[in-house]
Amino acid sequence: MGWTDERVEMLKKLWQDGLSASQIAKQLGGVTRNAVIGKVHRLGLSGRAAPSKPARPAFKAPRPQRAPVHAAAPRRVVAPAATPVAVAQAPTPVRYVDEAPGSATVLTLGAHMCKWPIGDPSTDGFTFCGRRQSAGPYCVEHAQVAYQPAQSKKRGGSELARSLRRYI
Repeated sequence: MGWTDERVEMLKKLWQDGLSASQIAKQLGGVTRNAVIGKVHRLGLSGRAAPSKPARPAFKAPRPQRAPVHAAAPRRVVAPAATPVAVAQAPTPVRYVDEAPGSATVLTLGAHMCKWPIGDPSTDGFTFCGRRQSAGPYCVEHAQVAYQPAQSKKRGGSELARSLRRYI
């Protein structure tokens, strides 16, 4: 079906009323949503009376603060026991491995050789460790430097008391 003068006028009216291209296509019949969009652009229709879906608000009003919940029954107060003092754990010292030039280059590096880089890759003296791998891509010494043990989190007295409050 073609675009007759009365169909074009109906399209203009429906477009100004704020209907979507799909809704206009259904009302006109015999045209697709894309055909409606193409005709709107060719006609140069830009302004619409109302957008097809509401725009998102630019500013969202802050939520009112929640009032503290006061239970009808009084809370049971428990005297705090001796709170443990958090022991500051000294960071694990970084182990330094004396780096002498390695025995492997990029061309001689094998599958079971330590791949710890030694030196600056942009210089001619750049090598790899080349010793036998233990676990992973490095030898025992370089694996100890590369893989630091996980630091355990010790809970301090205030954190412990805070986490226990929800159970009291």
